[in-house]
Amino acid sequence: MKMQLKKTGFTLVEVLVASTIGSFVALVAVGSLRVIIVSSEMVDQNINAAAEVRFAANMIARDLVNFYRDENFQNTKFIATVQELDDGSSTSYLVFYALGRTKARAAQPEGDIYEVEYYLTKDEETSALMRRLWPNPSEDIEPGGILSVIAEDIEIFDIRYFDGEEWSEEWTEEMRALPQLAEITLVASSEQGVPPMESVIVNFVRSQGGDETTVGSGGPTGGSQSSGQTSNSGTNTQTGR
Repeated sequence: MKMQLKKTGFTLVEVLVASTIGSFVALVAVGSLRVIIVSSEMVDQNINAAAEVRFAANMIARDLVNFYRDENFQNTKFIATVQELDDGSSTSYLVFYALGRTKARAAQPEGDIYEVEYYLTKDEETSALMRRLWPNPSEDIEPGGILSVIAEDIEIFDIRYFDGEEWSEEWTEEMRALPQLAEITLVASSEQGVPPMESVIVNFVRSQGGDETTVGSGGPTGGSQSSGQTSNSGTNTQTGR
């Protein structure tokens, strides 16, 4: 009497089903991993953008606190206007004299008064907040100095000025005085979610008395206090005249 041996193994149908399930699980795992990676990159980008706008706002506030004061206002400069950009939007423009705490150029003859200029450049693809620092400024020659990019991908650069009664977007040279407050607002570009924003208020009345306090992102009605000091540095620096 012959014994019949039982064959073991998987049928073709079982192999196809197992392969299909395995492929589906792999696709789900890869998709989930990609979502995690993209989310992590977006978080990093938002953190970097927030740090960049905070650094830029604090730098402007620090320069404004160090505004050069003179009994004769003709020896000072503080001009703030609104300019139109190529894309049709508007942005703040600011130029003033400030006292320099450190030299802008090593081993170069410099006084302690600098002309500081802030403006936004924007085209269809990129935008940048620029800072021009001019040692030994003179009204007799064309403005020059050290031009730096202090923040990239900036969507909004806005400064408002308070004269004691109302806020305005411009402060002309004919006013022959400083505003009481200046509110600096920077908003970074963002493809998704809420764009990073930083708002800082400079109190010129307090800074004149030696208190270099600025009010942070809480706005005019309150918020944290910051000295406006930063440890970062700008990028893409080039030297002009």
